Amino acid sequence: MGRSAIRAFHWPVRIYYEDTDSGGVVYHANYLKFMERARTEWLRAEGFEQTALASEHRVMFVVREVRIEYLKPARFDDLLDVSVELHELRRSSVVLAQAVHCGELLARAEAKLVCVDHGTFKPVRIPQSIKQQLEGTP
Repeated sequence: MGRSAIRAFHWPVRIYYEDTDSGGVVYHANYLKFMERARTEWLRAEGFEQTALASEHRVMFVVREVRIEYLKPARFDDLLDVSVELHELRRSSVVLAQAVHCGELLARAEAKLVCVDHGTFKPVRIPQSIKQQLEGTP
C-alpha cells in the first residue's frame, strides 16, 4: 500500500430516539448502519460516488466481513464521531478500521469490502484509477 501515514476520515452521527432500544441505549445493529454511512461518505470524500462506481467503472464494493467490538453504550442525543481508516488495500478488496467515539471509544470494527462486478457480483480487481486514488498516488 502506498500510504504510510494514513489519515482517518470522520463522520458525525447524532443519536435519535429511534436508534435506541428499550434500555435507552443505541441498539447494537445500529452501529453497523452508522459505520456504513461513514464508509459511504469516506468513498465520496475520496472522489467516488457509489452510483458512479457502478455506472462508470462497472464495479461496486460490498461488505464481505465485519468484526465489531462493543465497549461502551451510546445514548439518546449523543453526537458520535464515526471514523474510517484504510488499513489494507489488496488486489480486489480493502480492509478498513472503524471506530465510534463520543468523548471515548465506544466501539471498534474491522470491515473487509470486496470489489465486485456490478452485473455479476463476482469479485474483480479494483480498477487501477480507484486503487491509485485510495493509495494517494498520482
